[in-house]
Amino acid sequence: MNHHFFMKKAYKLAEYARSLGEVPVGAVLVENNEIFSEGWNFSISSNDCTAHAEIMALRNACLKKNNYRLNKNFSLYVTLEPCSMCLGALIHSRIGKIIYGASDPKTGTLGGKLNLLNEGVSNTKIEIIHNIEQELCKNILQDFFRARRKKTK
Repeated sequence: MNHHFFMKKAYKLAEYARSLGEVPVGAVLVENNEIFSEGWNFSISSNDCTAHAEIMALRNACLKKNNYRLNKNFSLYVTLEPCSMCLGALIHSRIGKIIYGASDPKTGTLGGKLNLLNEGVSNTKIEIIHNIEQELCKNILQDFFRARRKKTK
């Protein structure tokens, strides 16, 4: 599986989210080396605090599968380390792998702030791969928040 290829696809979705005025995070769910579903942050536009990129990708995949659970054959590529809400949903979905770009030292739950998978919150084994296209993913977020701070001054 080409992690860089799929992370760059997620990055394109983050760019799209940014063009909508959303926090630039993108996610793709991959099954059998093909993109099955995708999502991007949509919380601001939809007034929905749960509309994170990971959740949107999961919702789309579950609707497509006609099942509230996925399986170990699914891998999620996301540009930012998941928060606790997203990690909980990913655990419940039963996917096999999470690959993320930038760590999140404020709300990341796979090692950025804390590591919930090491805390025994899940009886599901999920493989974690981090720092794929890290600089690219980190820079789009930093640029977005830098521009936002300038706008509010």
